Amino acid sequence: MIAAAHILVQALLIVRVLLRPHRDPTSRLAWMVVILVVPFFGIAAYLLLGETNIGRSRVRRLREVTSLLPAPSKVEGHDDPALHPVLSDRHRALFMVGTSISGYEVIGGNDATLMADSLGTIDSMVADIEAATDHVHLLFYIWLPDTSGHKIGNALIRAAARGVTCRALVDDMGSRTLIKSDLWREMGAAGVHLERALKVGNPLIRILNGRIDLRNHRKVLVIDNRIAYCGSQNCADPDFLPKAKFAPWVDVMIRFTGPVVRQNAHLFAGDWMANGTENIVNLLTAPLEPAGPGFPAQVITTGPTTRHSAAPEMFTNLIFAARRKLIITTPYYVPVSSLQAAICAAANRGVETTIIFPARNDDFAVAATCHSYYEELLDAGVKIFEYLPGVLHAKTMTVDDDLTLIGSANMDRRSFELNFENNVLVCCAKLTAEMQARQQSFLDQSRQVTAEEVAAWSWRTRLANNALAIVGPVL
Repeated sequence: MIAAAHILVQALLIVRVLLRPHRDPTSRLAWMVVILVVPFFGIAAYLLLGETNIGRSRVRRLREVTSLLPAPSKVEGHDDPALHPVLSDRHRALFMVGTSISGYEVIGGNDATLMADSLGTIDSMVADIEAATDHVHLLFYIWLPDTSGHKIGNALIRAAARGVTCRALVDDMGSRTLIKSDLWREMGAAGVHLERALKVGNPLIRILNGRIDLRNHRKVLVIDNRIAYCGSQNCADPDFLPKAKFAPWVDVMIRFTGPVVRQNAHLFAGDWMANGTENIVNLLTAPLEPAGPGFPAQVITTGPTTRHSAAPEMFTNLIFAARRKLIITTPYYVPVSSLQAAICAAANRGVETTIIFPARNDDFAVAATCHSYYEELLDAGVKIFEYLPGVLHAKTMTVDDDLTLIGSANMDRRSFELNFENNVLVCCAKLTAEMQARQQSFLDQSRQVTAEEVAAWSWRTRLANNALAIVGPVL
């Protein structure tokens, strides 16, 4: 009787997998394998994690917030001609993809500073918080109560004491250590406004209203609508104590000034209001300052509430735009087939294509899945490097000599389908040259993976890698 019931449930779930919209064939196959091969656990896994569902109440709240937020293009001063750069057809098409995903238009008159390293980023953030006059808005996936975490927290406490409105939003799961810490309580007592994104609550109750593993993976700091930081770095020391054996964690952050800051402010306001009750729309209606000389840039946000496959579409369009040189850094590589094909196609058409992965990954299953794609990449002519000193956590892409993409999104299924992410696309030869110099510094500390080395892998290694790749879409 139990066996018959089990088979019936398996059959019903497989029908559900086949009928579920917006799934590519590999994802359907992966879930069918899990449901059929792993008794009981496979059924439970699909019921808990098989569908991207943020819950009806969250969908309703997001719609309410979206209706309240003023579009950045409607703000006074947006009609300044300097904010609307003249672009080539090639560049305009790429920025149109970003606009179609999250609604933000490409905007000119921006400047940026590539941060030197993780500790320098924290020090720069602290200095900017100390100079804030009106408000500080901070959003991190992971915020640890370590040395870096205390530096930022204490800077917020000092800013609040002098009358600056400070708002800090952290992911409920990623920053759970901070939420339980004295630092969190001290910030709240000092007047820092605190919110938790995607609260888990009681997991047994939470699963009835959407997946519990949807996460806000963004890393954003906005100060006085004048300065914004964006990139891959969480608020934590490079030693990253929860996974210290993989340290150091190496990240890349950019400090932006100019009109693109308002797009980051708009992003934060949406997340803040969606996860709390405070309305901060008034901060988005202030007129834009006259634009100075600067480059075009655009915020591109993705997540389970944006259109299906938005993140891979963003990546693949940039890859197909490459004509001479393409360099990618990503710590987690579990691609959809279109992304893998785009990278191979770039190398096949003569683009010098380089990908840098960490030599040691903190997730063995993701690492093995990543390795399963090496042979195809190498056969196409892609140069693969593995960074040796620690976990290269930077998520960067440079295209030819003028395009840079930086942000929080990895090239894996979690970033594509489950995480709320934030990236910035920049068209600037100077910043791209600086980013490529940083990428070269990573290459200088990496080892190149050869086709001969991959061909010499044992059958056991190949079996493990390829078996895990089959269920890659559920990782």
